[in-house]
Amino acid sequence: MSNNGAAPADSASKQGVPYYHPVGDECEVFLAAHSAHRPVLIKGPTGCGKTRFVEAMAAHLGIGVHTVACHEDLTAADLVGRHLLKGSETVWVDGPLTRAVREGGVAYLDEIVEARQDVTVVIHPLTDYRRILPLDRLGQQFNAPDDFMLVVSYNPGYQNAIKDLKDSTRQRMVGISLDFPPPEIESEIVRHETGLDGSLLDQLIALGQAVRSVDVPGLREVASTRTLVSAGDLVVSGLAPRAACRAAVAEPLTDDASLTAGLVQLIDAFIPAG
Repeated sequence: MSNNGAAPADSASKQGVPYYHPVGDECEVFLAAHSAHRPVLIKGPTGCGKTRFVEAMAAHLGIGVHTVACHEDLTAADLVGRHLLKGSETVWVDGPLTRAVREGGVAYLDEIVEARQDVTVVIHPLTDYRRILPLDRLGQQFNAPDDFMLVVSYNPGYQNAIKDLKDSTRQRMVGISLDFPPPEIESEIVRHETGLDGSLLDQLIALGQAVRSVDVPGLREVASTRTLVSAGDLVVSGLAPRAACRAAVAEPLTDDASLTAGLVQLIDAFIPAG
């Protein structure tokens, strides 16, 4: 993060803020959106740091995060709440979105395109000038406090004609695109997160770049920054480097034996034995 209102990345962990190394102006855009009471849409591939970015920015602002991992069975009631039986009584139980509106903080809907369409209908009143959450079942509506912020994310690589955000939803939001960082920044991230250093760190970063650059039909995902951090953690824990990369990079990316074998060959080309 730059000095334009955001804590420097090198001092973030010392301040109790989750470590995040900026790549562009994403921190400044997020802070401006929060100040302007605008919702944010974050786009980026799996494992590029979307969730870490949101957590770091919320911690820097001194507000909490109410995270919802969206899925195809997620309903509007799961977000806002429902009446439940408690003993012989029926009580209302807030969902995570309602708690965020009541308490303030970031309501983070991760992989929003996976949720059902009625979810986007619920969030619409929170994404414009009204900043309200109507609860029809209670006959009430809540005004979002100043420190409330709605943030949604998704992986554009999973887009299709069925699973996509409506234009009417997208245009209500401020967009931030994240991607895998360049090698010099990714190296610093892996070093900070794992303690791995020296030539082996350089080789691990080079492996990640190589996996991303090869055109392998059937391989839906590539080596993310998250997988490289996992591999580094395994190495620091005492696992042999090649075995660590096979376990953290090759095996999670595919169940196809031939694809796994190809990734293992790539690992052996970049990572030394022993």
